[in-house]
Amino acid sequence: METKIFNAVTQYENGTKIGGNVIRSGGLVAFPTETVYGLGANGLDGAAVKRIFEAKGRPADNPLILHIAKKSDLRELWTSVPDIARRLADEFWPGPLTLVFNRSSIIPDEVTAGLDTVAVRMSANKTALALIRASGVPIAAPSANTSGKPSPTTAQHVIDDMWGKVDVIIDGGACDIGLESTVLLLSGKPTILRPGAVTKEMIEAVCGASVNVAKSVLKPFDASETAAAPGMKYRHYAPEADVIIAKGDAFTAASIIRREYDRFEAAGKRCIILSSAESKAFYKGRRYDIIGTKKDMSTMCRNLFAELRLHSSDADVIFAEAMPTCDLGLAYMNRLLKASGFTVLEE
Repeated sequence: METKIFNAVTQYENGTKIGGNVIRSGGLVAFPTETVYGLGANGLDGAAVKRIFEAKGRPADNPLILHIAKKSDLRELWTSVPDIARRLADEFWPGPLTLVFNRSSIIPDEVTAGLDTVAVRMSANKTALALIRASGVPIAAPSANTSGKPSPTTAQHVIDDMWGKVDVIIDGGACDIGLESTVLLLSGKPTILRPGAVTKEMIEAVCGASVNVAKSVLKPFDASETAAAPGMKYRHYAPEADVIIAKGDAFTAASIIRREYDRFEAAGKRCIILSSAESKAFYKGRRYDIIGTKKDMSTMCRNLFAELRLHSSDADVIFAEAMPTCDLGLAYMNRLLKASGFTVLEE
């Protein structure tokens, strides 16, 4: 397949118009959002959706998210629109929140992995919205990467994984948030299936009540759960290198990392530490990158996938510090834990 690439600034109109035509004709378009790059197909065309799974090497029982350009589209995609969904959409859409509720009959099984629910979101990225409008259909789109690898936050990441597998790539620069959207199940008590930039605390402020967090957010998926959202069931976000997390206060975590770094290095392994700005002094004499500051977890979230991808080629082992799981820390640790296969060391 010959892949065409368009710049979202200098070729905005051509990129979105041609991309919309490709979506309508059953093709695949990789496009920027505020979270990560998406790999889109016509969400009402089961055959087109199957192409997403083939391009990514994605298991067929891993459901997708439908992306819409206006809130009123919910009425066609769900059996009904509950009041809590209206309130959340009014507060957070367009933005990085995905809502899951009972699907309507027009949604093909390929999108939902046969479930009775479907996930929907409205992106805040103007290129994504223009593409959806140009296509005239909801766009089914997981992240535009090879299944299991760190999600793409730049067009180059998409090119690395998807060149020759998709019809069009729209280059919108680096993503603002860098982690996928929050996914909230609204059937029954609201439950966060995947944390993101819209935090538990933010959702509870709108709901006026507590919300649940799925067990698989911070623990391995087990048979008692239903994979109603992307990223729940399978290992995700994993680079070629092994990822090891050190848990404890700053001094304890750094001591674990130094010890294990030296042990692996003595065995001939190439090591790198993903350090917070506050901890860099602990790693003098060892190779490290500053991924962000604990005072602003959004920077650490924004940089995580890019760092994991960067060091897939120059490291055998990547060490990282565990972070508190409040606010944005929950989303950060969800991705880091899955990237490591839940490999956590503590004293």
